[in-house]
Amino acid sequence: MNAMKTGVSVLALLALSTAAQAHKAWLLPSQTVLSSEGGWITVDGAVSNDLFYFNHNPLRLDGLSIRAPDGSKIEPQNVATGKYRTTFDVQLQKAGTYRLALSGDNANARYELNGEQKRARGTAATIAGEIPAGAKNVEITYTSRTVESFVTVGKPSDVSSVQGRGLELVAVTHPNDLYSGEAATFRFLLDGKPASGVPVEIVAGGSRYRDAQGEIKVKTDAKGEIKVTWPAAGMYWLEAVSEGTAAQGGKRSATYVGTFEVLNQ
Repeated sequence: MNAMKTGVSVLALLALSTAAQAHKAWLLPSQTVLSSEGGWITVDGAVSNDLFYFNHNPLRLDGLSIRAPDGSKIEPQNVATGKYRTTFDVQLQKAGTYRLALSGDNANARYELNGEQKRARGTAATIAGEIPAGAKNVEITYTSRTVESFVTVGKPSDVSSVQGRGLELVAVTHPNDLYSGEAATFRFLLDGKPASGVPVEIVAGGSRYRDAQGEIKVKTDAKGEIKVTWPAAGMYWLEAVSEGTAAQGGKRSATYVGTFEVLNQ
């Protein structure tokens, strides 16, 4: 797994500047629907200027979780990280839906010590220990992000389980049962509770060949839900971002990113 030591981790993505955050992080399976178990998929992970093209940075796989339909964990195979993308293979030995997710959290602190401005980085659990005694004007920002995709072998299985941490997707409409011209419903939870008023952006792949991205922008309702009618078949990138105040004080940003395939009816 030494190839995973290069590239951009999920935690590093959380610390990117505002300008750099225009780049989109994604996991892209070679197939999202397979007819029989025992087959393989290859997954690309990257951060790019244009959706699903490798032209900026690879994703590092720290925090990668691959869950089989029965909830068991699967290890990625043939992991390799290059200049612009990370790739890995997954063998799908059981029927049902697989959940592939990169998750991480980060905490950044700004403070004043002896008249000088200082910075510290860590996680929600460790950031307090990174700030020295006597620090003044302490400002902490907590960030979390999940980058996710789904693959189904045969009949789709339930993917409604959640961890109760960060911003999570509950697929009311199954993520491998999406068709052009049909409406889908997704629900978002923040720390296990409905995430209302969260802005969601959806962009179709192939953006480098379009003058405009043609993005769909919506906000979650009181139940944390959005409804979207897919305009055409293809791969889509979805990002939801919740901004607010952390329970322990300070600012908090939680992001969910998903890649979905929409099929023709």
